[in-house]
Amino acid sequence: MWQRIRALVVKEFLSLFKDKKSRFVTIVPPLIQLLVFGYAASFDLNQVPYAIYDRDQGQAGRALAAAFSGSPNFDLRHIVQHQDEIAPLVDNGEVLLVLQLEPRFSEKLAAGQPAEVQVLVDGRNSNTAQIAVNYAATVIREFNERWIAEHGLAPPPAHLVSRAWFNPNLESRWFFIPGLVGLLTLVVTMVVTSLSVAREREQGTFDQLLVTPLRPFEILIGKATPGFVVGMIEGSVVILLAQYWFGVPLVGGLGVLYLGLVLFLLAAIGIGLAISSLAVTLQQALLGGFLFMVPAVILSGFATPIANMPRAVQLLTLVDPLRYFLVVVRGVFLEGAPLSILVHELWPLALIAGFTLSAAAWLFRHRMY
Repeated sequence: MWQRIRALVVKEFLSLFKDKKSRFVTIVPPLIQLLVFGYAASFDLNQVPYAIYDRDQGQAGRALAAAFSGSPNFDLRHIVQHQDEIAPLVDNGEVLLVLQLEPRFSEKLAAGQPAEVQVLVDGRNSNTAQIAVNYAATVIREFNERWIAEHGLAPPPAHLVSRAWFNPNLESRWFFIPGLVGLLTLVVTMVVTSLSVAREREQGTFDQLLVTPLRPFEILIGKATPGFVVGMIEGSVVILLAQYWFGVPLVGGLGVLYLGLVLFLLAAIGIGLAISSLAVTLQQALLGGFLFMVPAVILSGFATPIANMPRAVQLLTLVDPLRYFLVVVRGVFLEGAPLSILVHELWPLALIAGFTLSAAAWLFRHRMY
């Protein structure tokens, strides 16, 4: 039996990598997505273009302006001389933020009185605007602390000290890139498995496969093995690149990570084979694969928190295998979560894998003839 399955697996690998289109779909898109998400997908703002309107021109005003210009997060684009210059700068997108100091800013601070700093921000992109405001608040807070220390003033009664666990620098790249292990593995595995049976039907070789000594479950194993192997290789490559190329720390153990990867691959293979069993042509198989992948990524919590979704949508995410694997991979990478914590994500993943593989086997048997 195993000799027959091995022969079918070899034949599947030859069919997969002999075809230029299949080779391209398997290798090129995951690499492009890794580069795009690794370098372009980020919530961080490295250079906030801003303008300053210093109506004070005093010592304290110049010190605050120097604090902003010396910050690596801000890029001074314009020094405003009149109030009418502000609106065109924001409207035309030349600056994201305008800092305005009141006329008696230095005088009030010297007298120990509170002084106002106005931050005008372009709110068309609310997420970007909020990040820019947070950066500005950090610079102003540090300026206040230095001013209090230099002038011997009484500190405020409450002082906020923040510390981020698991991601000390709050780099969004550390959040995104571990998720690519699941996303790219899903893409490759779905493409390989969803095309396997459909390719046989379109090329007219499926009937020849049926007259071989191979039994249905042996054909199913032979069709599933290339997707599993390619998925494991793809996942391992992304794990290595995440750790050694992008510098994301791998705190936890590889055993838990690969256990989750194996269960996730089995679930994805089951879905891919079910789609391939239903499809008659390669085009139908590709469309079916992407019809599943797009909602699966959106509902997985890859970019948006599941807790922010409507209750009905949250219930729908419970059948998404990518949702559970993202918790596992991010937990292992950033938190060093052990098996005892992640078991609550692994057993639903195993349940989904068992169901999808069983459904694929049933569909495969009933669609053979």
